[in-house]
Amino acid sequence: MQLTLAKYIHLSLLIAPLLAISQNGATQDMADKPMISPKTMADALHLVLDADRTIYTRKIVHRLVKKEKVIEASEYFEDDKALVLPAQMFRFGAELAAKRAKKHPNLNFSYSLQSLWPINSQNAPRTEEEKKGLKYVVDNKGKNYYATEKLGGKQYFTAVYADIAVAPVCISCHNKHKDSPRRDFKMGEVMGGVVIRIPVGS
Repeated sequence: MQLTLAKYIHLSLLIAPLLAISQNGATQDMADKPMISPKTMADALHLVLDADRTIYTRKIVHRLVKKEKVIEASEYFEDDKALVLPAQMFRFGAELAAKRAKKHPNLNFSYSLQSLWPINSQNAPRTEEEKKGLKYVVDNKGKNYYATEKLGGKQYFTAVYADIAVAPVCISCHNKHKDSPRRDFKMGEVMGGVVIRIPVGS
């Protein structure tokens, strides 16, 4: 996941100046004029993140755990010698991206997987916009939630995208987990949301 995201950002930084030249006929002062809007950046990031998460869930976890039954997936993957759960893989990627972003102020964004029914309490929404966004994507199928919020004295663009159950392994894990506050998920239902936050000013 981290490699794909890094490649996307790298290619974006290389291609954007060329697009600016072709569309405007001249280069622009990139430091003063953003090349893309926060919404466009968030949508693009989510496209990559969602694709990677879906592929890992379907092609790795579901195939090896449910279809071929050659290995288990476990939240205690190190002790159990098992596959990392899709939600854990997503969080590990988010943590590494955040760590690397600190070295690149222009790439200072964050993303997380949250839910109104989290198995792990650290995946519960913390801000009012996160709560509104998670409820919105549940109540409005196929739509995303966008807002701005001020946190720690800084202004952020916050986007929330529905996290859909894309494989039987998703619903079986949540429906059977002893700590799950909800046990009736079905394929295609919204189980939570991906929250992407981009700083837009002070």
